[in-house]
Parts: sequence; structure tokens; C-alpha cells
Amino acid sequence: MTLRIHNTLTRALEPFTSLEPGHARMYVCGMTVYDLCHVGHARSAVAFDVARRWLAASGWRVTFVRNITDIDDKIIRRAGENGEPIRQLTDRMIAQMHRDLDALGVLRPDHEPRATGYVPQMLDLVQRLRDKGLAYASASGDVNYAVRKFPGYGKLSGKTPDELRAGSRVDVSEDKRDPLDFALWKAAKPAEPDSAKWPSPYGLGRPGWHLECSAMSCALLGQTFDIHGGGADLQFPHHENEIAQSEGANGAPLARYWMHNGFVNIDGEKMSKSLGNFFTLRDVLKVFDAETVRLFIVRSHYRSPLAYSDAHLQDARAALRRLYTALDAVLPGTTAFDAALPKTTALDAAPPGAMPDGIDWSHPAAARFKAAMDEDFGTPDAVAALFDLAGEVNRARRPGDAALLKALGGLLGLLQDDPRRFLQAASPGKRLDAATIEARIAARAAAKQSRNYAEADCIRAELLAQGIALKDTSAGTTWEAA
Repeated sequence: MTLRIHNTLTRALEPFTSLEPGHARMYVCGMTVYDLCHVGHARSAVAFDVARRWLAASGWRVTFVRNITDIDDKIIRRAGENGEPIRQLTDRMIAQMHRDLDALGVLRPDHEPRATGYVPQMLDLVQRLRDKGLAYASASGDVNYAVRKFPGYGKLSGKTPDELRAGSRVDVSEDKRDPLDFALWKAAKPAEPDSAKWPSPYGLGRPGWHLECSAMSCALLGQTFDIHGGGADLQFPHHENEIAQSEGANGAPLARYWMHNGFVNIDGEKMSKSLGNFFTLRDVLKVFDAETVRLFIVRSHYRSPLAYSDAHLQDARAALRRLYTALDAVLPGTTAFDAALPKTTALDAAPPGAMPDGIDWSHPAAARFKAAMDEDFGTPDAVAALFDLAGEVNRARRPGDAALLKALGGLLGLLQDDPRRFLQAASPGKRLDAATIEARIAARAAAKQSRNYAEADCIRAELLAQGIALKDTSAGTTWEAA
């Protein structure tokens, strides 16, 4: 079966073919580094990490680019609040991002460009758009893109400019000829630090957010590349504006396939920093191991909403234990486990169309896994195939089946730990006695009463890490073994 990808641009599943035979070029919008990663960032990072792994496993040489936005209003504001230089803030946040995503098993990109390293390319893009009459300078010193002069505007979102204008959250400015017009270059403000200003033909300023990705993606992957990815919230206006800029300047399609991952929801609402209803990945990893978080993410299809809750993470942890228990029954200990590795891993070089050596794709579970992944990276069915195979491992105790389970899990970034080590680490230690639990519940209630919600959350997380789940009701707080 040929890999098919759901293309947001055409709203259809399409067979994947790369522009250059055997070479897939992929760009994914990364983080704006003013704070720690939250679970929404983790969802996007894992989704495209899985896509990259499967492309490589399917025989493509993958060039994967994920950018870093290291200059924008939020970064300038946060650095000012902290009383630290912008570069110090962004360097620190990038290091923390790497720590969190490394823990989650997300492979580093081939290229990780910072926006501040591509300002000359951005200014060149602005000039070409001005030369073509697609951009204009305003009285304030900003340079704006004239949306209505680009005939294809709205094709990614599937709406006309009038429809987008009616429902948009685009900032309205007197300097804009149309509310949908957006800034390519922003004039420097007096209060902004010198490190947030670059010289240009339009005066001191800095690039607009949308411009950054257009310049970086085309500089590293060419004017047209294969896959552009990001969160569903970036479809409009960010990706729509990228298309307008890049195609307006270059006269060629920016990307052939557009992929968008769904939101992470909490209590039915999108998790985001702007809404204040987010959990940092760092805090989640204090309670749940990283592989459990990864399984929690891949059990849902990347385009579907992902409902975040402790209960769902607890279920993922129990599910992961079942998989490792099956492996431990047949491959106990590191020596036997490592010997079961396939000779060629998912990211090793392989000829186009080949799959990793050591995997028997005629095996029913492997065939089901491959069919699922070839249908728009269908990880829910792929994970279901792993559990079917784990059941077979438990019944027949064949080392070959256990080795296959490990190899298939590796294509999702799972099951690469030693089973015995994982199970020992994942098993709760000595249970707390009831009196201790009740005392901690009382301390949590006192913290909530004094509005120290951070302390209350820490107590809840501390108990959960020791196998005790709390449930708040109108009658009070009850507990049970997780």
C-alpha cells in the first residue's frame, strides 16, 4: 500500500510522492521560545516526529527542518519582565525545550534555524514583494502585505478574503489598507531594546512572524518542498500568510502537502498559554514517565482533538506496562532484549521503497501496523496492532514475535527500554498508609483555602506519583489507588 497523507490544502487523502525521488523535504513550525513547552507543543512535536520516522522507515531520505522563533512581542515582553537580555532568555528556553523534547524521544531536526539568523533573507523577500506590488510601506514605518492583491489568498483555509475578514482576529491598524493586511516588517518602537532592532531600507525594525517561516523554509528546503506541518491553530492566519508571501515572491507553490495536528483540549477547551489552562511538559513529566506521555499522544490520530486528563495518562501508563510485561516474559534482561533488535533501524539509510531489515511485514500484526501507518500515519490502529501482537506474545511466548513487537514499537518511538528496568521503575513503591494520605489531603485543602493553588496542585501530583488518585466532589475529597 502507498503512503497517503491528508492534505489540508486539498482537503483529501493523497498518495505521497516526493519532488526529488527518494528524498522527502519537510518543514514544521516550531516554538516561540519565551516559556517552557506545554503539552500542546509536545503533541505537535510527537506527531511530526512519528511522521518523520515513518517516512524514513518507508525508504525516504528525510530532510527535516523545525524552526525556532526567537524574536517577537512575547519574547521582548518576557525578557523585559525578567530583566534579562533577549538572547539570554531565548538561549535558556531553547535549552529547556531540548531537554523536554529529548526526554519525550523526539528526534532532533536536521536543521533548527533561529529566526534571528535569517534577517537578510527576510529583507530580500520583502523587497521582492514590494517590487511586485504586493507590499507597501506605511506611515509608521511598517511594511505590510496587500492581501487582496494575491489572487490565491484563502485557499488553505478554504475561505474568501471577505469571509476571513468577517471572522478574523487580525489586528486592525490605521496603517493598513485592509484589516487582513499583515506586517512583513515592523518598525522599531522607542521602548524596545537595541537587540530587537535590525537596520533595513525602511529604518530600524524587525521581521513579522509570518515572514520568518517563509524565509527559513525556502532558504533550507527550496522554493517548493514536500511537506509543511504545524498545529491546526496555525492554518490561519500564519500558514495562509506564508503561502501568500512565498508564492507571491517566488511564483511557485510553497509546499505540496500541508499537515495540521489537532488541539489538546482540557475540559473541552483548547489548551494554550493565552488561555492560561496549560500544563507544562516539565510538570507532567514529574508525575508520568516520558514514554507514557508519548503513548498517550500517539493513541490518538494526529488530526483529532486530544483530551488531556490524569485519567487518560494513567490508562496509557497501564497500557504501556502491559506491552512491556509481554516483552519481559520472553526477553527478560538487557542482553536478550538488545539481541532482538532488527539489523536496520527506522532511521538508517535504506533504498527507496524499502522497509527496515528484521521486520517480517507478512506477519499479520506487522501488515496491520503498516496499513495503518500508510493511511495518513494512523497511529491508533498501529498501536492496536501492537496490543494484538502483545497478546500473541503472551500466548505463544515466541522470541520472534517479541522482537517484532519491539521493532514495530520503535517506529513509534516506543518500547526501546529494557522491559525489566521499565517495569521496576514504573511500579509504585510502598503504598502510603491511610493516615498519611488523609493528612496530605488536609494539607491540600488548607492550601486551596489560602489560595495557594500551586501548592495544592503539587500535593495532588505528589500523591498521584505514589499511586494515589484524588477525586474532588461537593462532599469533599476522596482517594483511591491509581
